[in-house]
Amino acid sequence: MKEKKLLSRRSFIQKSAVGAAAALTIPTIIPANVFGANDKVRIAVLGVNNRGTDHIEGFSNLPDVEVACLCDPDLVVLAKRAQEFETKYGRKVIQQQDLRKVFEDKSIDAVSIATPNHWHSLAAIWACQAGKDVYVEKPGSHNIREGRKMVEAAAKYNRIVQHGVQLRSSVAVQEAIKHLRDGLIGNVYMARGLVFRWRDDIGNKGTEPVPQGLDYDLWTGPAEMRPFSRNYVHYNWHWNWNYGCGDIGNQGVHETDLCMWGLNVGLPERITSGGGKFLFSDAKETPEVLSSTYHYPKEKKIIEFEVRPWITNAENGAEVGNIFYGSKGYLVVYNYDRYESFLGQKKEPGPKNQAGGDHYLNFIEAVRSRDKSHLNAPVETAHLSSALAHLGNIAYRTGRTLNFDPVKEQFIGDTEADAMLTRPPRQPYVIPDKV
Repeated sequence: MKEKKLLSRRSFIQKSAVGAAAALTIPTIIPANVFGANDKVRIAVLGVNNRGTDHIEGFSNLPDVEVACLCDPDLVVLAKRAQEFETKYGRKVIQQQDLRKVFEDKSIDAVSIATPNHWHSLAAIWACQAGKDVYVEKPGSHNIREGRKMVEAAAKYNRIVQHGVQLRSSVAVQEAIKHLRDGLIGNVYMARGLVFRWRDDIGNKGTEPVPQGLDYDLWTGPAEMRPFSRNYVHYNWHWNWNYGCGDIGNQGVHETDLCMWGLNVGLPERITSGGGKFLFSDAKETPEVLSSTYHYPKEKKIIEFEVRPWITNAENGAEVGNIFYGSKGYLVVYNYDRYESFLGQKKEPGPKNQAGGDHYLNFIEAVRSRDKSHLNAPVETAHLSSALAHLGNIAYRTGRTLNFDPVKEQFIGDTEADAMLTRPPRQPYVIPDKV
């Protein structure tokens, strides 16, 4: 971690406000009250049913950071989490059902977004517009267009936006990337992403009345409104296209991100995907097995990505991770904080390491310094790593190889595929054309 003397948020805001008034170049929104008690960074966690519990703990463990507010459209979940918080930390926390109330609260400095995927980008955009810094869980977007709009919002409002891919802050993974750049395994031409997770039969629970305490309209947000079902509320929305992106867009975004980082590439020009459901006749819409290939003809590089459920073999000991192939060997990254390398035709052991990092701390350091270059996973990487997953899903859903323009972020001569780059708007939860 680079050691720099970090300005306090108060001194920075005062200096920045004077500079902005003189230059009038960046339309930054600054909350009227930018500090909580004792100059702590005050965080609101949005979405506390599952992944949000880790956000609460991660930020609560940091010095001079206060988890000040919990927000969830399900009041039952919210009350339970608030009680757990009070028991564990010895103080009460603000409870909000509607995230828009959080954005209106000038005492909140930053939000940590752990909602379902279909809310990630819009919540981040609204937060940027309200002058909040943002930690957004993976995937950064539910579709490619809204991911691009999130990038635009972060730039326009000069916000610190971190993507929740913890491996970016791992000392071991950073070291592995340096080895790739320095030629340890020679010419790195291929990355393979692995997501072999235990995904059980979820059954089919049908529809039913909305349970008491849940604001279902708010939970649905920018997605298409459908009758309530426990097929997707709360966790199994991952396997429904209206809300989730399957496992390539769930666990897989950690690995799509690392594939692109390790190969030093952006979005591909040609995508092929195949797979389907083979085990269960349940309510999942997304494929149980998905194999995607991403071609980079100009760079002469390729990404292979595979999702498998249930019982399967590991690859070189990895069930979730990445394998990089080069002209002199290969390098394996296991989960978030360990790598090994194997060199030459005899696959002799090369450098290896296991060392983690604190992704939440990295975000807070950037918030305090107001320097986006401190971020290990800035908003641009959130858009690109999520977009790679979306491209694989679109190729699977159309059933054909797709040609893509990575500059325009559009498919070439394919209106059906282009339609999947976005989704119909649902008022008032609309991603604006101009953020």
